[in-house]
Amino acid sequence: MPPKKTAKESPATIRVFSSDIDGTLLGKADSAASFTRTWRKLPKEGRPLLVYNTGRMVDDVLRLIKKKHLPEPDYCICGVGVDIYDYQAKELIKEFSTVLEEGWDLKQVELIVHEKIPEAIKQPDHFQSPVKSSWYAGCEQEQLDCLEDALRDCGLEVNIVYSSGRDLDVLPKFANKGNALSWLLKHLGITRSQCLVAGDTGNDNAMFLKRGVRGIIVGNAQPELLERMVGRKEVYRAQGACADGVLEGLKHYGVIKEVDHVEPAETLPSQTPIIQHLLDVEETSAMEEPQRAFIKEGYLRALEGIRKNITPKGFSACSLTDNDTRGTDENYRSVWARDASVTIVGTIGLDDEDIRQCQRASLQTLMDCMSLNGQIPANVSLDTGKPDYSGVGGICSIDSGLWVIIAFAEYVRATQDFELLRAYSKKLQKAMDWLSAQDSNNDALLEIPEAGDWTDLFGRSYHVLVDEVLWFRANIAYGRLMEYLGEWNKAGDYLRWAGTIKKKILRSFWPSLRKAPEREYSFADSQARMGDTSYLLAQVTPFNHDWRCDVFGNALAFLFNVIDHEHAQTAFRFMWGAGVSQPFPAKNLYPAVESGDPSWKSYYTVNLLNLPHHYHNGGIWPLVGGVWVRFLNRLGLKDLAYEQLHELAKINHAGQQYEWEFNEWAHGVTGKPMGKAFQAWSCSEYIAACHEIGLLDDEDG
Repeated sequence: MPPKKTAKESPATIRVFSSDIDGTLLGKADSAASFTRTWRKLPKEGRPLLVYNTGRMVDDVLRLIKKKHLPEPDYCICGVGVDIYDYQAKELIKEFSTVLEEGWDLKQVELIVHEKIPEAIKQPDHFQSPVKSSWYAGCEQEQLDCLEDALRDCGLEVNIVYSSGRDLDVLPKFANKGNALSWLLKHLGITRSQCLVAGDTGNDNAMFLKRGVRGIIVGNAQPELLERMVGRKEVYRAQGACADGVLEGLKHYGVIKEVDHVEPAETLPSQTPIIQHLLDVEETSAMEEPQRAFIKEGYLRALEGIRKNITPKGFSACSLTDNDTRGTDENYRSVWARDASVTIVGTIGLDDEDIRQCQRASLQTLMDCMSLNGQIPANVSLDTGKPDYSGVGGICSIDSGLWVIIAFAEYVRATQDFELLRAYSKKLQKAMDWLSAQDSNNDALLEIPEAGDWTDLFGRSYHVLVDEVLWFRANIAYGRLMEYLGEWNKAGDYLRWAGTIKKKILRSFWPSLRKAPEREYSFADSQARMGDTSYLLAQVTPFNHDWRCDVFGNALAFLFNVIDHEHAQTAFRFMWGAGVSQPFPAKNLYPAVESGDPSWKSYYTVNLLNLPHHYHNGGIWPLVGGVWVRFLNRLGLKDLAYEQLHELAKINHAGQQYEWEFNEWAHGVTGKPMGKAFQAWSCSEYIAACHEIGLLDDEDG
């Protein structure tokens, strides 16, 4: 447990706000516009000095400020700390530049990088400068250490900055974002305790690590930053992504009182071109009041649906009083690990004591039934209390444990229930050990048995996208739990491993014809390099790959920070064009597997569940629809997210017998509801989408 807070003097007034740009202020158009509006409304005489601290060079930053309509700063620290630009005077501060030249030789630096990392690709000229050498490279820490030793052996005093698993910058000894910021603060006569910083990747570390500064880590921060911030009390970890997280942090530190949100009905100069470019249609229309009322009615009905699934042992998968659960459907009379965990995460923002208690009970039921070797059960019977560790056909359920780890971390974050965390800390470690053992060849990815996850009647195996995305997130979540317990070294280990998992996912699941910086080569790599894709593949094995688009997996990959905004835009462009949200959001897989396809399995006809466009074979899932809406919102396409939320409300409203049944799934072509009524995760994901999109008034939620 972290030490208890003690009374202390109020912190110093913040006089400087130093923020990264890409992935921090930018990356979500509507929130960037909200930041600009909120900042500009602060009284000039009272607001902090605004400093953009970025890897971009000066000319690029100046163009970006104008293009993206960010507020005009007071200073710009550019090139990862090689230049300081006085925005008001419109000139570089030359005194700082002279500090960097000692012990620097650009030509020799480039020769050594070529020698030690021959796969490295030099970044475009606009990222370079006389005191900055920038490359694209997939590096392990050993390679970076070897490069640093070689440079120093040649008498070069340098600073190596590696971030995002791709960007390698070699700089003069004193050049980084933190040192440049420290120099500027001293130049201005401002103390570090009066400075607030914000960032999302490893090249922002140097800002946060300066003693005395306070910080904001945005919700989409990468593992290399999270790892270095373990145990740092003066850092605020925002839930919101990009500028939403920045605004959340500014409010936390008292720099702003309220956020002046930009409404989707308004025309955003920074958003309109993105919508037109991605959708190739006219800008979507404003949300009308009848649509808002319909969505809000759905929210209230979703709350009713959640309450139908409350039991003393935790959330049931579907309402037990509104469904026939006899025969083969008896397993619905259970607390399912994945269903209950998704429901916990989706309802975590609700201030409802009954729901909160059911969240806790769900975790207790599942953790208490863990096997001796650390396997979390697929489900626990509500009638007998007996755990089942497998799915259909006795196949091991892998994602049950992944979802429970994620849900446990979300629950503790929201409730600060450290008593529950301490009670189950040893079991949580055993669960992570069991999951780690599923990486049998130690390549950072889990080996999944066929039909061993939520698609338990669908034939995917080995490296399955959605499971690897969950594995990444589970390591982040467990690292956070270890932070709560004060296990700093262990937290750092898991966050560092999450970074390795992310690199492996991107390398394996997003094939490209471009030269790859990594050295590993396999038959699967050869197959994947037959072409480029516009999304993460659904499955990769040592012998082949499944080129289908797992909509659920790709959307989660963005929400969980596995792929960046650029990749997410590319994936969205494909999925939107393919019609994955038609007739309702959203199909779980595109395209459906047809009979005769090499991927077809004879057992897809069992109970007629996985026929083409049925169930997991391209069926429409309100669960996936809620994630899809959040995916759009995170992309900054807020008005489109509103429209898709309205479409999601329609399918949840349709019902097989009555209105607002929140059914389990619907046919992928006809859109007709199928499956159980009042499915817990259909309700919870609708609630989560409503909360995240911010459509509801305070009194509604």
